[in-house]
Amino acid sequence: MNHDTPHATPFPPSDSPDDASSEAPYARLTPECVLDALDSVLIPAGRRTDGRMLALNSYENRVYQVGVEDGAPLVVKFYRPERWSDEAILEEHAFVAELVAREIPAVPALAFEHRTLHSFDGFRFAVFERRGGRAPDLDRRDTLEWIGRFIGRIHAVGAMEPYRARPTLDIQTFGYEPRAYLIEHGFVPADVRDAWETAVDLALEGVEAAFERAGDVRTLRTHGDCHSSNLLWTDAGPHYVDFDDSRMAPAIQDLWLLLPGDRADAVRALGDLLAGYEDFCEFEPRELHLIEALRTLRLIHYCAWLARRWNDPAFPAAFPWFNTQRYWEDRILELREQIGAMQEGPLWPV
Repeated sequence: MNHDTPHATPFPPSDSPDDASSEAPYARLTPECVLDALDSVLIPAGRRTDGRMLALNSYENRVYQVGVEDGAPLVVKFYRPERWSDEAILEEHAFVAELVAREIPAVPALAFEHRTLHSFDGFRFAVFERRGGRAPDLDRRDTLEWIGRFIGRIHAVGAMEPYRARPTLDIQTFGYEPRAYLIEHGFVPADVRDAWETAVDLALEGVEAAFERAGDVRTLRTHGDCHSSNLLWTDAGPHYVDFDDSRMAPAIQDLWLLLPGDRADAVRALGDLLAGYEDFCEFEPRELHLIEALRTLRLIHYCAWLARRWNDPAFPAAFPWFNTQRYWEDRILELREQIGAMQEGPLWPV
């Protein structure tokens, strides 16, 4: 996996109040704390952990697979402190539960004593069944159509009512605010700052123009971070995990991350996805103007996400290339490529 681009990494939050001043937010989350937290909800239900614990790949939150006596392991997710409000977390839980109630394959938070959000020693956490699967074969037309139908079903439910506590993906919070944060906190080196600012400003002008061309696009409840690593495939078909970045967004947000990089291949893949999608949900073609604009916002926001998390010890260890001279030079080239891509015009499926 290429960790130098955000295509297969978490889509960072737009409204996170914590930033680079937050010191080691998980320093107190020891293995004993993880086990005691899960036992705090399991023991009243007549179960308990067995001491086995495996850290799963997650940077924004902390996620563990934990063994349970006389039962299958469970997955427990500890939410990053101060990122989401309780109301926002519970809204996500309710959306996933709504999908499951309509027989749409997703992984809901488990309820203990009628609650899905729990707290222990200052940490908020939720518990999930362990669900396995393999990566989907995105080169297959039938697989893409199946995924399209699946996303269409999610969006048909997502369009029924809006989020109220969760934010909307927009240019301000995913473009201008990250730009300002990086400059104000001195993350861009002085010798490339002018070039980076010029590139990011031109890129944001391109984003604004793309949204103007698209017009008044509907937003709905989306998965929000719909890349292939969050999509697991079994013999029964796909299911999505990790709705942690779910937010109001245009429908295309849950489709473009599944497209390959080559433009001709992306056109074909988009056609296959939409062939399945429109079996369950109408797609507005004008949203195609937003694909490269949303990609540009993701690239800008990803830089600020890393910057905001830099005092979390997990980040320098996992992303040692961040904030090097080469890193920012590559970001300038990347933004220039996006400026050109946004000027090419939208992808039209075949």
